[in-house]
Amino acid sequence: MDKFAKRIIPCLDVNNAKVVKGINFVNLQDVGDPVETAKRYNDEGADELCFLDITASHEKRKTIVDVVEKVAKELFIPLTVGGGIRTLDDISALLNVGCDKISINSAAIANPDLITKAAAKFGSQCIVVAIDAKKVGENYHVFINGGRVDTGLDALEWAKELECRGCGEILLTSMDKDGTKSGYDLNITSKMSKMLNIPIIASGGAGNMAHIKDAFTHGADAALAASIFHFGEIKISDLKKYLLENGIGVRI
Repeated sequence: MDKFAKRIIPCLDVNNAKVVKGINFVNLQDVGDPVETAKRYNDEGADELCFLDITASHEKRKTIVDVVEKVAKELFIPLTVGGGIRTLDDISALLNVGCDKISINSAAIANPDLITKAAAKFGSQCIVVAIDAKKVGENYHVFINGGRVDTGLDALEWAKELECRGCGEILLTSMDKDGTKSGYDLNITSKMSKMLNIPIIASGGAGNMAHIKDAFTHGADAALAASIFHFGEIKISDLKKYLLENGIGVRI
């Protein structure tokens, strides 16, 4: 795969083994079965898939490994899984059932050494750290537990520390934009991409094809979206055609 090609990543937010979608992290509605949804995206030409067990950390339980295994079996594209990952053993368990990358959020804040150790043991390429960022005053703070808790950490400083610790990629979600379909937060996307040498996945707010193009022109290496793909508002093949026509390199 062309390492300079921009990636399109549908996201499955999973709650009680069902794919769900909300707005600003609340008011979840049921979208369907994770295995069927994953298979559809694989066939439609997604570059990767992201599977987030969105209540695992809040409920203090592990990711639903059995569901992840079923999803992985249907895919020929890389799969990133997050939610409830707290230890090196948790990472091992997910990689062993067919995951390609794991995404850590709350546990990285509680134990930053986990990132250093995980990158050393499994390789930076499979360690993604999710940053749920929300504007507080003039700065962006990092939130955890599905957006319930403000850590007070500055999102840009935290991203820089994660890169130094060996994290291979940042999944940057704007909580202010999540589910609103008003476009990604281009301000923090641009600032973070200028600061870091590792890829950034923009997440939160995609409502149309132009929003995804804007994320790429503001420094994102990949664009993650849920609603617009789940509800069939945008087909991945049409999106890639549009991006190519607008000078954005994608894999067809």
